[in-house]
Amino acid sequence: MSVPCATIRIATRASPLALWQANHVRTRLLEAEPTLRVELLELTTRGDEILDRTLSKVGGKGLFVKELELALIEGKADLAVHSLKDVPMLLAPEFALGAILERADPRDCLVSSRYASLEQLPDGARVGTSSLRREMALRARFPRLQVVSVRGNVGTRLAKLDRGDYDALLMAAAGLQRLGLAARIAQILPTELFLPAPGQGTLAIEIRAQDDAARARLAPLEHAPTRAIVSAERAVSRGLGGSCEVPLAAYAQIDGDSLQLRAWAGSATRGEMMQAQGAGPVAQAEAIGLRVVEELKARGVERLLAGG
Repeated sequence: MSVPCATIRIATRASPLALWQANHVRTRLLEAEPTLRVELLELTTRGDEILDRTLSKVGGKGLFVKELELALIEGKADLAVHSLKDVPMLLAPEFALGAILERADPRDCLVSSRYASLEQLPDGARVGTSSLRREMALRARFPRLQVVSVRGNVGTRLAKLDRGDYDALLMAAAGLQRLGLAARIAQILPTELFLPAPGQGTLAIEIRAQDDAARARLAPLEHAPTRAIVSAERAVSRGLGGSCEVPLAAYAQIDGDSLQLRAWAGSATRGEMMQAQGAGPVAQAEAIGLRVVEELKARGVERLLAGG
């Protein structure tokens, strides 16, 4: 008598990039457990529907995960696949991150059909981005350029660029690479100039906190070094409020048994930012992030953020 195959349902947003991510997780699950049956549950989130305003003005990153979490709670899905940078810094107690996958390229990139680098863009060129962090970094280093808000999925943004709405776009390199669009990248931006967002380039799988079976099934997908890295980065964001309204960057790297973390936070209206860095054992990743927060606070970052 044959044993029925187990079925796992993955909740995902319906955008091409989100579906790539969900199918990547599906492939990894099947590599670990070939007899598994994996189904995708495609959902539209509020973040996908609201395209005429920036995220910081309509509720922040949680707009991309609420509907997926509801599917978990209602038992319609067993897993939810997210870009980690879209996941709120504080999860509700009924949820947990069951696996953090190995990080892809964490860097930002310039996308342009006419210009090979930010340096080549003419004065007043229109650069599209949806990120306060990218906007602030661009204004700090290239004040002669014009920053313009852009929303929509990867394909929508590229279409707007191609029809001439923008001279260039600032985007996450990993998203383009995952969609087979690396050829659209004009310039990879070094982290020394454009420090990434916490968790950028990383996929996370959310589960019900009490679902031990799902946690065990995801164990082969877990990448411990990446979890340590993003734990440090997300600790910075959590310690400073963790919202889209705060321009903030945090980037950690591991060298042997040591983890190095760089971070900055600032005020978009004032055009000011404060930087800090820290290092320590990988096992103390989150504590390193919290120490960086304390250093930023000692330098007056709370006054800066409160002032707008």
